[in-house]
Amino acid sequence: MLSYLLITLIIFFGHSEDLLGTTLLSRPLVLAPLVGWALGDWQQGVVIGASLELIFMGNIKVGAAIPPDVVTGGVLGTAFAMLSHKGVGIALALAIPISILAEMLLSALFVTRSVFNKTFVRYAAEGNWRGVQRLHVLSGFVKPVLMALVGFLALRLGAGVMKNFLDTIPSWVNTGLQVAGNLLPALGFALLMNLLFHKRVAPYFFLGFLLAAYLKMPVIAIGGLGVIIAFLVTQDRAPSAPDEDSEEEEADRAPAGANDLAPPQPALAKRDLRRIFWRSMLLEANFNFETWQNTGFAFALLPVLKKFYSTKESMAAALQRHLQLFNTSTYGSTLILGLTAAMEEQNSRDAEFDAESINSVKLGLMGPLAGVFDSLFWGTLKVIAAGVGTSLALKGNVMGVVLFILLFNVPHLLLRYQLTFIGYKTGTRFLMQLSKNNVMDRLKNGAAILGLMVVGAMPATLMSIHTPLSFGEGAGLQGVLDQIVPALLPLGLTFLTYYFLRRGVKTTALLLGLLVVGFLGSILHWII
Repeated sequence: MLSYLLITLIIFFGHSEDLLGTTLLSRPLVLAPLVGWALGDWQQGVVIGASLELIFMGNIKVGAAIPPDVVTGGVLGTAFAMLSHKGVGIALALAIPISILAEMLLSALFVTRSVFNKTFVRYAAEGNWRGVQRLHVLSGFVKPVLMALVGFLALRLGAGVMKNFLDTIPSWVNTGLQVAGNLLPALGFALLMNLLFHKRVAPYFFLGFLLAAYLKMPVIAIGGLGVIIAFLVTQDRAPSAPDEDSEEEEADRAPAGANDLAPPQPALAKRDLRRIFWRSMLLEANFNFETWQNTGFAFALLPVLKKFYSTKESMAAALQRHLQLFNTSTYGSTLILGLTAAMEEQNSRDAEFDAESINSVKLGLMGPLAGVFDSLFWGTLKVIAAGVGTSLALKGNVMGVVLFILLFNVPHLLLRYQLTFIGYKTGTRFLMQLSKNNVMDRLKNGAAILGLMVVGAMPATLMSIHTPLSFGEGAGLQGVLDQIVPALLPLGLTFLTYYFLRRGVKTTALLLGLLVVGFLGSILHWII
């Protein structure tokens, strides 16, 4: 019973990701080792977590896409496999259907969360910031509590039944599932390619593959080389220093309020901006398909609003302003929050300030910043962290888990923290300078180059697909393929999966299809 309670707490922790700033602590590479620890074999948990991470590597929530629930699926799949003393293959086979079923529950939850919106609107109209704050935080606990309850019931009622069922499975089925599991990472790589792959940067994918397949370079080395190449490729001629006249012309072209965003004596202290940063971690606590991240934005900005607006009427107007639709990358959200704080400060000081311009600026920045920061973090930093982490964790090395967390979150949290201050101090002038120097475009291109080099290396280093077929009594087919291109089968399967993904085939269908192909290939002795 104690182990069931610990696993239930792990599910609760994993589903608290929206309360923890999207720090990737919900990934299988992190949670499966915790399950292993709860069941007395953390090293097996590390290996299972690495295998699950490869499968679900491209499993990310972007926009309205709700991917399979890797938290519930990964934790329960790992738990059932370990309780039954089965291997990685069983864990993978169980995690997929469980994650798909749990996805249906989560989709319903994101829809039903919209019923809270009327209450938020009422609180805003009353200037009741405490009600907005309380309801936002409470709504963030609905998902962890619900899914933890589902997980506990599944363990309490189904663990014995599942163990008895798995004990009846013959060894050849277990072998087939293990082989099928080796094919599943192709979907994770294909999903990442779908995010990053386009003609301009496609050659860097093949460069990463060749470095891994022929030179046997580790993923971390390819990532380091990718940083250098991305830096060199995206360099541009330094823009000439603008003269005073051009600066004045630029100021004349600046949007309304842009020249007033950094008042001589700022009203906000560093501690106020730090509070915005910490509160931004709960940006998606009440994420829903009607107003997206709006309550999270208002929640993060509350320390500022309370400081600037002392009457119920002024607070009501501010809350209503920020309960409009909002959605951007969580990783770049603090730049908009800092900028909005500066504009709210100016609005509170200047009766002539156009308050509508605050939302105009917010809406104008949502899309561009989402594109840049999603590419940078989902398509690049996460890929590098997962590549390094899984390559170690597949060998049972827990340092793979530690490096995964640190490689992603050290730059994430440092940048997120600094963007709060940059947004407040420099406002739209900072963004205009970035636009003038094409920094955003260069950053996106550099991120795509680096991300694709690492993704290209993964089929050659993290997938194990071989064929025992031979030409009569002559050389084996695998030897011929290796002479043509090493790791050709993993590469070909990744591109085949990517092709079907681009043709609109659903992720669930591809997962099941890869399982069937791998299982049948093992039975027919075509794949090992």
